[in-house]
Order: sequence, then C-alpha cells, then structure tokens
Amino acid sequence: MNLAPHPFSLRQLQYAVAVADARSFSDAAGRCRVSQPSLSAQIAQLEDALGARLFERDRRRVLLTPAGEQIVARARIVLRESDDLVDLAHRSTDPLTGAIRIGVIPTLSPYLISCIRPGLLRAYPALTLLWVEDKTEVLIGRLGDGELDAALLALEAEIGDVESAVIGYDPFVLVAPVGHPLVERKRPAKVSELENESVLLLDDGHCFRDQALAVCSRAKAQELEFRATSLPTLVQMVADGNGVTLLPQLAVATEATRAKLAVRPFAEPAPGRTIALVWRRRSPLASALQQVARTAGEAFAALEPAPTGATRSGAGRRRQQGVIRRRGRTT
Repeated sequence: MNLAPHPFSLRQLQYAVAVADARSFSDAAGRCRVSQPSLSAQIAQLEDALGARLFERDRRRVLLTPAGEQIVARARIVLRESDDLVDLAHRSTDPLTGAIRIGVIPTLSPYLISCIRPGLLRAYPALTLLWVEDKTEVLIGRLGDGELDAALLALEAEIGDVESAVIGYDPFVLVAPVGHPLVERKRPAKVSELENESVLLLDDGHCFRDQALAVCSRAKAQELEFRATSLPTLVQMVADGNGVTLLPQLAVATEATRAKLAVRPFAEPAPGRTIALVWRRRSPLASALQQVARTAGEAFAALEPAPTGATRSGAGRRRQQGVIRRRGRTT
C-alpha cells in the first residue's frame, strides 16, 4: 500500500468531474459553489500533479482529452467509494436510519410501491426512502455512479454485476376486450395460442417490452406498429379494439379493471418477471438493503391473487374482477 501523500485532493477530483459533466468551467463552478478562477486554478493544479492534460478548452467549448476520459472515469469511482466510506461510518451504529435512494422502473412503481411502503414505514420508522422512477438502463447507470443506493427492477433485464435480493415473481397475463376469443376460454392460456395474433407492446427502452416480446416471438405473434409509452396507454389501446396484450399481474387490478378488459392467466409455468432489489457490490448499505428487501418481499407475498378467468358478456358479468387484492385492506 502506498502511504505517501497524494499530490491531489478529493475536492480537485470533484471539480474535474463537475467540469466533465457540465462541459463548462463556469457552469461547473456554479454547481460547486466556488468562483470560476478558483475552480480553474484547482483543475490546473490537478493536471500538474497528474502530469496529464484533462480538458481541451477554448472560448466556445470544453472537451475531455483521451487521458481526461480515463482519469475522470477513475475519479468517479474514487469519489463514489469515498461517499460510501462516509456513509458506512455514519450508519455503523444503525444502518436503518437516514435516507436511502431507490430507483424503480415505470412498470413497477405505480403498483408495487403503494403495496410495500406501509410495511416499510412500520418496520423502519427512522428510515427515509426516496423513490426515483426511470427505465432500467438509466437506473443501473445512476446506481453505478452512486446517485442511487438501490433499484427495484426485473432480474430478467440486463442489469450488470450487482447484488440482489428477490422480492417475488410477477407472472404475465393475457388481456383483451370482453368477448375476444382468446379470453372467452375458461382454461389457462398456452403461449402457443398467441400465434398470428395482433399484439400491442410497450415502446423500446422498457424492459417489460423485451420480456413480453420474447413471449410473443416464441408464439409467432404479430406485433402491431403502434408502441405505447406506458401501461395505461397500452391497455387503453387494447380497450379501443387494437389487438391484445400482456400485462404483469401486479398491474391488472389497476389497469385492466379501469379499462374493463378481460383477463386470462397463462398455464404453468407462466411467463413473468422476477422482481428484485439490487445494489452495488460492496455497498455499505448491503445489510440494510437486505432487510428492506425481506420486508418488501413479505408485503408482496401477502398480495392475494383473485380469480383470473375471462370476463364474459351477460348480466352480472360485465366487469372484470381485479387480479390483485391487498389482504386485509380495502382497495
């Protein structure tokens, strides 16, 4: 281990990262709350200490040099690990205090957070959970940069090298307008029944799209050209008579019931997604996040599936019953 003093400071690394993000010395100085001459002087000292030029700058723009790209990437890691070190020290007495920043994908957040939040508040009253909604790729990037402490997403997506704790399995169901032949049958559906059916899916970037597309491709279904930006838009298009779709069971009570769509479960083993809480390897919050995941998993397991047989036209059968009910609570 090198015990000699380093020729630069963490603050200088912060300035370099700020300039790289802003591509502007003046904007970076504003973000760091220092004067631009002071920030520029610190960057110059850092470049002298490292013996490498980090930025190309003129009156119009600031660019990273090839060496700067590599050094700033390493600086991000050093700063993230430094933040983790401080966080570890602060939480050494009780890791379940303070704030934890958790990302969550859009096809989970409206349906899962409301189910698990009450139990988390009861179990960890000194803990503040800050939720951030975005797509999987963005959340994983922010997790790696240290902007998030954890993320709730599907393990079937590309999530990289992270630690994880499973919350539960969320099977997919077949959703179509009342009276559609695919949802009139009482027995669970086989994936093969989707062959040549017109199916609506989410837009690119949603991991649920990739998972549903894999099911449809296996069945040789035909994807319609329109791609929805959200699950509410998806079910509304189906309700208007534009094909059929797949939904995560977790979303059915809200989306299919609102749109008065019929639901038919798939035969076992049903396609679906594995919901998990993930975090960086060696995170100082690992033990706390494992406990949070365990409590969230207990709340998820308490969700009681209602019958999912297809709704049929006729008296008393005009409205599709929700697939998910909260046990012991009014929904």
